[in-house]
Amino acid sequence: MNMEVGKSIVRVDAFDKVTGRTKYTDDLCDASAYVAKILHSTIAHGRVLSIDTTEAEKIEGVVKVVTCFDLGEYKNYFPTAGHPWSTDPGHQDVADRLLLTDEVKFYGDDIAAVVAENEVAANQAIRALKVEYEEYPVVTDVLESIKDGAPQIHKNYPNNILKHTSISKGNYAEAIKEEGLTVVDRWYETPTVQHCHIENFICYAYAEGKRVTVVASTQIPHIGRRVVGQALGIPWGDVRIVKPYIGGGFGNKQDILYEPLCAFLSLKVGGHLVKLDCSREETFVANRVRHGIKFHIISHLRKDGTYAARKIEIFSNQGGYASHGHSIAAKGLGCFPQLYPCDNIEGDAYTVFTNRPVAGAMRGYGIPQAMFAVESHTEDVAKIMGIPSIEFRLKNLMSVGFKDGFSKNVNYYDTFRQCIEKGKAYMDYDNKLKEYSNQTGRIRKGVGMAVFWYNTAVWPISLESSSSRLVLNQDGSVSLQLGETEIGQGADTAFSQMAAEAIGIRVEDVHIVSCQDTDVTPFGTGAYASRQTYVGGFSIAKTAGLLKKKILDYAYILTNMPPEITDIKNGMIVRTTDNMELISLKDLATEALYSTSDSRHITAEATAQIKSNAYSFGCCFAEVEVDIDMCKAKLVKIINVHDCGKLINPALAKAQVEGGMSMGIGYALSEIQLVDEKTGKVLNDNFLDYKLSTAMDHPHLETAFVENPEPTSPFGTKSLGEPPVCPVAPAIRNAVMQATGVGVNEIPLRPAKLFEYFDKAGLLK
Repeated sequence: MNMEVGKSIVRVDAFDKVTGRTKYTDDLCDASAYVAKILHSTIAHGRVLSIDTTEAEKIEGVVKVVTCFDLGEYKNYFPTAGHPWSTDPGHQDVADRLLLTDEVKFYGDDIAAVVAENEVAANQAIRALKVEYEEYPVVTDVLESIKDGAPQIHKNYPNNILKHTSISKGNYAEAIKEEGLTVVDRWYETPTVQHCHIENFICYAYAEGKRVTVVASTQIPHIGRRVVGQALGIPWGDVRIVKPYIGGGFGNKQDILYEPLCAFLSLKVGGHLVKLDCSREETFVANRVRHGIKFHIISHLRKDGTYAARKIEIFSNQGGYASHGHSIAAKGLGCFPQLYPCDNIEGDAYTVFTNRPVAGAMRGYGIPQAMFAVESHTEDVAKIMGIPSIEFRLKNLMSVGFKDGFSKNVNYYDTFRQCIEKGKAYMDYDNKLKEYSNQTGRIRKGVGMAVFWYNTAVWPISLESSSSRLVLNQDGSVSLQLGETEIGQGADTAFSQMAAEAIGIRVEDVHIVSCQDTDVTPFGTGAYASRQTYVGGFSIAKTAGLLKKKILDYAYILTNMPPEITDIKNGMIVRTTDNMELISLKDLATEALYSTSDSRHITAEATAQIKSNAYSFGCCFAEVEVDIDMCKAKLVKIINVHDCGKLINPALAKAQVEGGMSMGIGYALSEIQLVDEKTGKVLNDNFLDYKLSTAMDHPHLETAFVENPEPTSPFGTKSLGEPPVCPVAPAIRNAVMQATGVGVNEIPLRPAKLFEYFDKAGLLK
């Protein structure tokens, strides 16, 4: 059997990307395209009373000006979240967006658009538009927004609560009456941040006949097709979405951002080619951000360090529109009773509208926030109980054999202990804990750690299916197509390795079609939920099995050897009884296509519906240096350890982890979207003012793996794309706490809070 899985082969798209040959959306757009620009609101809450377009329409080169009052037949409310469609209305995303709106929900809302022959004219026209508003009070804080009397943002959601869900296990009220319990009651807060992918969102659209084509930098082409159809009120089959190579997404492009608007603008100018390219400032304000979330956690502990009862409240700041809505907060709530199981648990999650930029999917999908809160709280509890933090975790963490009643996920291995041991050894954790205890002076060091929990894919919450197509070429190579999308993470390379392994050929002989086109690409829901290698593996294995059967059936005609005793190994048809090579796949393919007696085009296509899920686990260890007088924390050393099942490509896996760690470092120490609380205006919508961490801010990023094959997966793999970001921020936070030696403090660790943190702890002179 081939051994293509498990090799650190070079990425299949590496050469073209490093030499600049790869074509992205902007590279493919014809120079004849009109340029579209959007007029964003300059208030955070209110109504547009009028928009005077007179001066804008006089500007040379302006083709069309469209305002929120000009939608006509295209005034259709639609959802934007990149979730699989459900035929059950109760499981569909909230349809609360219009192409352009007169009801402003956040500073930067879309109220008008201009189409012009060039960018200069388009920008001039935007500046020439005159808007009259009726302003309403603004609310940006999630806890203020749910109060009675707060400004009402959406009329159908009292107290601005998009959704509230609860969990309950055992009897919390009775359990907390147990004598001798220690109560730890704390609040934690995570910031709003932005994805900061290299390629800003961009799309272009044109019409042919009755159909409209949108070429977009998107993670979800097939979902995009449906949403554009909904937004325009046209049959979904009249929409074609093309996804070229994409310069990163991290979840921002798991939303339908401006594909419907671009298609609408094209239709308004007779189907002419129209390009809509977001500026960096627009990505910060008018695309999507990560939810800022406030957590309230209460733990009741026995003297032996076990939990008697646990409670959590989650308040997720959704911003002005529903987007992915409550699913982020719900996922964070769902992890709470699983990571540290307890007989008595209560939990409530609230997703709340505010007049902030819209929050959507971002790498980790609620778990970076949840892990920060839960693992910060775990550290606090351990310190209060006087139990070493690792000992406390191992005492209470999910045990081997644990099975979740909802997802049916099973913890098959002693993964947490295995990962922790690797991380602890690399960090020399125990010795440094002793060395860094009871420090004084300005410069202090500390070590901290955190674990994480993650699911793979979205079943049973939503549909999970994947389709793939394999075509045997004339030379014995194979073409592979999937609906799952390469967005820079290396998925195409993993897919190619899996296909080669399953068929029995070299990975060099797999030609993957990276760019999806909904007219020809098999259906798949896209890149999100760390699903692609796991879910795509099912359809690849299934389709490869069908293709292999057809090949061996044809080999029977050529060799007289029954398929039951033949196989494909290294591109050769072999007899399994003695490994005799019968015919090359190349010769078979050529004969199959050009035979005058039995010509066949050998292909296979299949859909695999996946009704399973899988746990990914791991941990992070961090060492920091804290300058007390400067209120500054510097990361000195870090390691992430992951169990993501069998590694398809170890080098790619390492790169995934390093990228996630980098995002986690920025999340912990420097990144935060600042919003004027009075006006709702974003104050740092650019890379000068938004402090994105760079390689200069990082120490060496160490990675390690525990390869416990996932039993539910055809290739033994499970999620890795998102997990690396999840444990980094709490590990750094816990290291800062250990460095300062001040014990437990209720102030969450954020850059803006360090002064307050140290001042309250009495560290500042």
